[in-house]
Amino acid sequence: MIFGLHAVIEAVEAGKDIEKIFIRRELGGSLAKELYEKIRLCEIPVQRVPLEKLNRLTDKNHQGVVAFISPITYQDVTSIIPTLYEEGKTPFVVVLDSVTDVRNFGAIARTCECAGVDALIVPAHKSAAANADAVKTSAGALHILPVCRTENLEKTVKFLKDSGLEIICVSEKANKNYTKESYNSPLALVLGAEDIGISPEILKLADSKVSIPILGKIQSLNVSVAAGIVVYEAVKQRFTV
Repeated sequence: MIFGLHAVIEAVEAGKDIEKIFIRRELGGSLAKELYEKIRLCEIPVQRVPLEKLNRLTDKNHQGVVAFISPITYQDVTSIIPTLYEEGKTPFVVVLDSVTDVRNFGAIARTCECAGVDALIVPAHKSAAANADAVKTSAGALHILPVCRTENLEKTVKFLKDSGLEIICVSEKANKNYTKESYNSPLALVLGAEDIGISPEILKLADSKVSIPILGKIQSLNVSVAAGIVVYEAVKQRFTV
């Protein structure tokens, strides 16, 4: 955690991977204006909060600004995909739409790393923080697996689609059994939050929608469990000789 206008501006200018910045709602002045502009250019998640929130985070002179440095380095998906093609690989990425629980995030990252997934893509907003708990749950996978954070998830999914990846959404509302789908082409597997699922905007971009059969009374699986099931179905198909 870092705080103070000058310190946070310097961290942004230095290219530090910042998880989120909390700014006092009423904060104004030339330095605040400079910070807002740098945040906008770097697409850093920001939340305007009351003074009491900042005072709970630190009792130091925060000047209305507190930032959290990410323990991981985010990567650029627009660079990763072309590189995979150049290396003769068939891209396989996982997209998380509004998964906010850090333990689910960490568990999915661990599964993806074990399964050889090329990248994990998350939105800058409405997403779990890549904090110490997430890294611990991932068993260190978040330090190995490329994680890409995007300001506009819909735009990023469109980029993946335009790059030749098949967009497959995992949704309990889908009628197609996940085992009946082919996962052998360049692939972006999309999973959504447990409470609201995948957003309608992302669902519209799907080339296919699949579901996992639910035989009991509870109507949905934990998202990290669902990710493990479908990711390893893809692994089974892609590595079956």
